[in-house]
Amino acid sequence: MSTSKYPFLIPVPPRAPRVKPSRLARWIGRTILRLGGWRLIGELPDEPRLVLIGAPHSSNWDGVWGFAAKAALGLDIRVLGKDSLFRVPVLGWALRGLGVIPVDRSRASRVIEQAAAAIHGPEPFWYGLAPEGTRKRVERWKTGFWKIAKAADVPILRMYFHYPDKVIGFGPMFHPGDDLDADMAQIREWYAPWMGKNRGTV
Repeated sequence: MSTSKYPFLIPVPPRAPRVKPSRLARWIGRTILRLGGWRLIGELPDEPRLVLIGAPHSSNWDGVWGFAAKAALGLDIRVLGKDSLFRVPVLGWALRGLGVIPVDRSRASRVIEQAAAAIHGPEPFWYGLAPEGTRKRVERWKTGFWKIAKAADVPILRMYFHYPDKVIGFGPMFHPGDDLDADMAQIREWYAPWMGKNRGTV
């Protein structure tokens, strides 16, 4: 796909995971972004395995624009979803088609083990999470994404929504260190300039 034809998109590097080619899915994704006036900026890394985080997450509209971008690029990004959502047959089928993985949030330690194992499966794997864990403002972000990246020994790709400019941006890779609190503070500070639909991250 030539991004010169679609200037609101960015290139997908060779080693990034891709879904099975679908002209219809890409057309739908591009159309949603174009009609909404959204564009993608930054650079996607040429990495087969990583943890992707997205913030600020303040509205259900984040899912619309995020999944539209995913479809438009043809990226295979797996994201977490409440297992209760999958109990509705049609909804569960649709969510799986979008790459959503059901998760029981009451068993956090098991989720980290399963996620790390999935990342190191036979195929390239990008694992996406919303570090705030809710659309409401929170004082502390959930640390699951850092623990998954640390357990899988993969970098973290930071993605942000900036509603004033209708931008979905991708920042530089972050490599987890040995100090969880310091890393979380550094990541949250990086997100400070970006504004979601209803709030920022600080």
